[in-house]
Amino acid sequence: MSELHEYQFKRFLSISKPAIERVQPYVTLNDGNRMPMLGLGTWNAQGKELKDAVKAAIYCGYRHIDTASNYKNENLVGEAISECIEENVVKREDLFVTTKLWNNSHSRTAVHRALNKSLEALNLTYVDLYLIHYPIGYLEGDVLSPMDSNGQVLTSEVDYVETWLGMEDVKRLKLTRSIGVSNFNTGQIMRILYNCSIVPAVNQVSAL
Repeated sequence: MSELHEYQFKRFLSISKPAIERVQPYVTLNDGNRMPMLGLGTWNAQGKELKDAVKAAIYCGYRHIDTASNYKNENLVGEAISECIEENVVKREDLFVTTKLWNNSHSRTAVHRALNKSLEALNLTYVDLYLIHYPIGYLEGDVLSPMDSNGQVLTSEVDYVETWLGMEDVKRLKLTRSIGVSNFNTGQIMRILYNCSIVPAVNQVSAL
């Protein structure tokens, strides 16, 4: 966003509250938290273009920003959010930030470590929604998609039910306000429901 465009955005905001914020639809999740139904997704976005897009969305009234550790852009999303807060465009408590646990951190203890890394990248003390990105675990470690010599992904034997226990842990620690899953089918969700103490609040499904 150029300095001129940024000035024009701020000038507009000083005159009138963004229409999208005035009519923003919300849904109340099963844990009582309210989630804006309109949000900005950040998959496959990087660099200045991403940072400008996040800031422009917040300037226009969007309050839900969605990212993930596997997108490799949490730091840029965090920078944009921090700048908007510093410029008094929005307060942290008015934003709803979603991020996701990647497949290489599915063991119960790894969930906490992974979320701490995401929070550090985002420069936040908590997220509003933390999701298990996929119900498939990869070999645990720093490599996002570990491969064998034949180019096949190295999976782990960690059951996503164990992963869910780690999700419950981070919610109890108040590192996330809500927890959920992503790209889970009905059977997989039912297994979690039979084995959980905290019910998933969301199942986010990718539409490609």
